[in-house]
Amino acid sequence: MSQRDTLVHLFAGGCGGTVGAILTCPLEVVKTRLQSSSITLYVSEVQLSTVNGASVARMSPPGPLHCLKLILEKEGPRSLFRGLGPNLVGVAPSRAIYFAAYSTAKEKLNGILEPDSTQVHMVSAGMAGFTAITATNPIWLIKTRLQLDSRNRGERRMSAFECVRRVYKSDGLRGFYRGMSASYAGISETVIHFVIYENIKRRLSEAKAPQNMDEEEEATKDASDFVGMMLAAATSKTCATSIAYPHEVIRTRLREEGTKYRSFFQTLTTVPKEEGYRALYRGLTTHLVRQIPNTAIMMCTYELVVYFLNG
Repeated sequence: MSQRDTLVHLFAGGCGGTVGAILTCPLEVVKTRLQSSSITLYVSEVQLSTVNGASVARMSPPGPLHCLKLILEKEGPRSLFRGLGPNLVGVAPSRAIYFAAYSTAKEKLNGILEPDSTQVHMVSAGMAGFTAITATNPIWLIKTRLQLDSRNRGERRMSAFECVRRVYKSDGLRGFYRGMSASYAGISETVIHFVIYENIKRRLSEAKAPQNMDEEEEATKDASDFVGMMLAAATSKTCATSIAYPHEVIRTRLREEGTKYRSFFQTLTTVPKEEGYRALYRGLTTHLVRQIPNTAIMMCTYELVVYFLNG
């Protein structure tokens, strides 16, 4: 892969991630709140003043719409974009690093293993995920802390710089890498996603090839190609997310301020023990509603940018 091709993939990956992050930020905030262990994020002040501690402990968190309503009523619409700053700062380099590492690894592995095989896509996606996670975990920790910072209307909100100071003061540099073990576990989701995505995309290309030959025209991408890519991305992400979702809840718990959770496996056993196994899937509906359009927008933007820059 030439230097220009690498830069194209870096730029395209950054554009795709940025567009997706902006459009789906409110859903990201709701999902993070639902994954949190803090029950005070989900019950109203009236409920807190009229029930005792034992009742609160047994109270089930509300659904996504109720959580959205509480955020709007108590904190205002601006809270739906909490953490957008770190998200925008991190999503472009994260996706850029990911797509560049993925493309580079795939090209190298194509010379070693069977070209464009499932093994090539799986290993490439895993290596790319590991690289991006290690490089950008501190940014995502700050984003999660800001999204969990629940303040009533009129109260001063914690800034990203203040959050950085608090993390460093309480945990030092190690604090910025909390939840990274859960992110590594989440590489399985990335691997499944890209394996399915690449297979669907290849099948779509094979299906269209005979049509291009019959028409004796140069193969060009039209609107149907990009719709197909969006559907492929949405389908693959739905399957992958449903299988690997518990790592998302564990990661949020590990990143909470003053959390009692210390490691991936300790959290994996503690959450079901205290809250039941359903707690490991809290926020899954919101996550799917957000992730499917986010991934489809991201992948389509990536393919479009690569196509136009290479055209």
